[in-house]
Amino acid sequence: MSIGTIKRVIISGGGTGGHIFPALSIADTLRKRYPNVEILFIGAEGRMEMTRVPAAGYSIKGLPVEGLKRKQIWKNFGVLKNFFVSLVMARDIIRQFQPDVVVGVGGYASAPTLKAAQSLGVPTLIQEQNSYAGLTNKFLSRRADRICVAYPAMERFFPKDKIVLTGNPIRPQIEFPQHFDRAEALRYFGLSEGAERIVLVVGGSLGALTINESIGLQLEQWRLAGITLIWQTGTSYQDKARELVAGYDAPIYTNAFIDRMDLAYGLADVVISRAGAGSISEICLLGKPSVLVPSPNVAEDHQTKNALALSSRGAAILIADRDARRELTPRTIELVKDETMCASLHGEALKLAQGRAAEKIVDELEKLIR
Repeated sequence: MSIGTIKRVIISGGGTGGHIFPALSIADTLRKRYPNVEILFIGAEGRMEMTRVPAAGYSIKGLPVEGLKRKQIWKNFGVLKNFFVSLVMARDIIRQFQPDVVVGVGGYASAPTLKAAQSLGVPTLIQEQNSYAGLTNKFLSRRADRICVAYPAMERFFPKDKIVLTGNPIRPQIEFPQHFDRAEALRYFGLSEGAERIVLVVGGSLGALTINESIGLQLEQWRLAGITLIWQTGTSYQDKARELVAGYDAPIYTNAFIDRMDLAYGLADVVISRAGAGSISEICLLGKPSVLVPSPNVAEDHQTKNALALSSRGAAILIADRDARRELTPRTIELVKDETMCASLHGEALKLAQGRAAEKIVDELEKLIR
């Protein structure tokens, strides 16, 4: 296929880093393969993608779409109204931009954008990150041309002939890191060169109150165990975490967000994380021993299903959110000290890794246009 065949692409979705990072990875890979390609993002007004995408160098248009109010059903009249307004807006954007293909990565904006593209006869590709597909993607899959998935056995959700196992795109700095310099990484986080037994704590791009409190209320136990913490709190817990850390003479780095996750992963002996699809893909690709605490506040409880896909294969330890305040700190400390268990988790996680996912997805985009 000649260079330049893919001329214009729309990528839609967002809401969390788990949707935004794969979208940006696909865009970066498209731009690398086709330097003159025009890429337009479509997101939801007021959501994270409206700032993150422009910061990465891409244009984005916003739709007034929002999620269903599961606990305030009477408010869904307005939600449906905004969906149809967004559908009309998406059709207008697609007619004006004239993309060769439209990609949906999940999030509120994906539904009206892909629905509009399908009604206009534009090829569509769905990138499903989770092991349990959501209602929106199951609905859109009926008319989608290709569905790229990260887990096997997804034919229980989607038409089998449309499925391609690609894995989840992850941030290039993590998948293709430069030479890792441990001393440089320690300096970046303000840690001493003698720091060892390092645990990376991440609660996802929006933070995680349960994980944060499980760590923050047990700082003395971490100090006594001689463990160094690199702790990403999210913005909502940042001030509280700094207040807690100020009272301890212990090696702890804490911040709302970690820009250099490649350095954080490089230092980490064990990772504590939610079970979002992006985080799990990074953990598997790097073979990091992990303790997963799935968020209970997600559609179809998909994070628990993601975590089970690892824990049932001996590739991670799963702790339910309701048990985390009691179990997370002691069980993680026990794991850090158990080299045999860490080695086993490392090996099993690597078996589940799917590398070069963004490249594989762009290959599928080429096939659709061909």
